[in-house]
Amino acid sequence: MKIAVLLGGTSMERDVSVASGTQVINALRSVGHEVIVVESPRGVLAAEEERELLACGINAEPPRNMGDTEDWLPILANKLQMAEVDLVFLALHGGWGEDGTIQTVFEKVGLPYTGSNKLGSRLAMDKNMAKKIFCASEVPTPKWLMAPASIDVVDVQLGFPVIVKPNSQGSTVGLTLVKKTDGLQSAITVASEYDDEVIVERFISGRELTVGILDGETLAVGEIIPAEGDVFDYAAKYQVGAAQEIFPAIINQDIEKKIRKMALLAHQALELGSYSRVDFRMDSAGDLWVLEVNTLPGLSSGSLLPKSAEANGVGFVQLCERICRGAILNKE
Repeated sequence: MKIAVLLGGTSMERDVSVASGTQVINALRSVGHEVIVVESPRGVLAAEEERELLACGINAEPPRNMGDTEDWLPILANKLQMAEVDLVFLALHGGWGEDGTIQTVFEKVGLPYTGSNKLGSRLAMDKNMAKKIFCASEVPTPKWLMAPASIDVVDVQLGFPVIVKPNSQGSTVGLTLVKKTDGLQSAITVASEYDDEVIVERFISGRELTVGILDGETLAVGEIIPAEGDVFDYAAKYQVGAAQEIFPAIINQDIEKKIRKMALLAHQALELGSYSRVDFRMDSAGDLWVLEVNTLPGLSSGSLLPKSAEANGVGFVQLCERICRGAILNKE
């Protein structure tokens, strides 16, 4: 197939996107697919431009938002049509790459693309809306409030500690664990730098678990143990040695069955596509809580979805090909 891999973007997750795209490009080319590399918003890359971009790594801090603009997307869609690509592999994370914007444009011109459709992408990216849908679908999720929220209201309705984070960001960008009341307003201010809407969520102390979903089935359940602190933050996600990631997780069969069932229920409640990754917390009583669902989870060498797949017997090349096949089947 002729596949356009779209990576980069202007969101805070740009570095992660480039790392994901690099892995995907190499995997697809290794099995004979014709791959063109498209960096947003620059466009189709020449060979030297491609080599320079793909040599970049992921820094300890996310890049500052470069100013999301989707004005160029219809032009890009038309160029990809003219190039007669069979599909677009979305290696974007965050921003308009994951919130339904680019999905809307591609659907209008009939370009097949990987991941979930515009509605599912929009709902999953909006944590407030996703949690409302979880509640309606009987998927347990931590209680939450939307800022502005006073210290007294948060204390009474949620209790401390709480997690404060942007409502529509990924990779824990702008996230703060607030253990005491005096840290609430400053955490809201930090999160507000990354999004107009801020969510305040009850912190679930316990084990961090995750599971990938591919073609309607769950992959291996994994556990993440940060080397420092209680939160799997940006640095812990992307810096070598900052977290221990165990696939498959060492949990009993009953817990594993519950996680798999809840993950599929959350995925289906948001009406997502052929793949996703669902993140959980398990508290000391063994109760499970869905934190969020990622519609375009990372595909870098250190990302969780490829590890979940590999532990389930699905290698990275096979994972990429199945993601592509899912995009073609959804189009049909």
